[in-house]
Amino acid sequence: MHFSNIKLAALASVLPSVLSAPFAPLPKLLPRAEAIFNASLPNITIFATGGTIAGSASSNTATIGYQAGALGIQTLINAVPSMLNISNIKGVQVANIGSPNITPAILLNMTKQIQAELDSPYCQGVVVTHGTDTLEETAFFLSLTVRTEKPIVIVGAMRPATAISADGPENLLASVTLAASRDALGRGPMVVLNDRIASAYYVTKSNANQLDTFKAPEQGYLGYFINIKPKFYFPPSLPLGRQYFDVTKTDVLPLVDIHYGHQGLNPALITASVQSGAKGIVLAGMGAGGWTTPGSATVAEAIGNGTIVVNSHRSQDGIVPYMESQDGIASGLLNPQKSRIMLQLAINAGYDYNTTQGIFEF
Repeated sequence: MHFSNIKLAALASVLPSVLSAPFAPLPKLLPRAEAIFNASLPNITIFATGGTIAGSASSNTATIGYQAGALGIQTLINAVPSMLNISNIKGVQVANIGSPNITPAILLNMTKQIQAELDSPYCQGVVVTHGTDTLEETAFFLSLTVRTEKPIVIVGAMRPATAISADGPENLLASVTLAASRDALGRGPMVVLNDRIASAYYVTKSNANQLDTFKAPEQGYLGYFINIKPKFYFPPSLPLGRQYFDVTKTDVLPLVDIHYGHQGLNPALITASVQSGAKGIVLAGMGAGGWTTPGSATVAEAIGNGTIVVNSHRSQDGIVPYMESQDGIASGLLNPQKSRIMLQLAINAGYDYNTTQGIFEF
């Protein structure tokens, strides 16, 4: 007993110096396998591709002229530690570039990784960080090529990470929260920016600069965030007629070009596309898919030579209906950039003309 008292007295004498010593800095966040794991939280994997959300500028007031994809995924994760209260996070750096430089090869690689991750019982959802310029294209591609009930959330930012008013951290936190939510199951891939939840199938970028750029004017939003908590307007549902294309064994997608309709357009550009290897062409037509008379003759010639042509619209919204007199396939509700992806996948799958027309009619 006397010996125990001596030990306690000795311990008491050294405790003040121990407690007053400076604490060592916390270690950087490690991958899930090495980080502190909370078994009560869902596991979310973030696939990073770069873009504005990972952008860096020379000034905290600069919202243009910055370097997209300057920061790695671990930097983004470390900047939003609140995410670790919501889920166990694993980061995968797929690419670190501006979204205009996303290629079909990158999309195929990412799709295969996401499918494998979501097929695992240990992953409850996926987030994809992406530049906003082509975010809707990647989001649409994932909605057609990943088969899962689990949440896929595509997120970006309109201001770089170094901006004094950066929107990326809150968007990222919201996207992880959504991916970890059971209410997000069975809704297909979703896009999150500016406290809004949109269907990846329908949403489009409507403004080059403003935070509220991603909209689906005709179809509306799926939900919103309040205090970084997702709230939905409707029960889970998927876009009518949504297709699924298996690309697990695909390494290269066929070339499909988009041509923009305008007064006095150059018909020779269609011929040039075919000669350079395009297997399909999408026309961003005037009105409900209109094209000039000289241009239509060139389009008909391309179709006669085996090129598949889809008529879409250059306006932000609307529908191009199927008509017997029309040269080529009608895009229905899909804009040119989404029509291109649908046509790529249809050609890759070996669909004939009538089957391809059918998948655009919804």
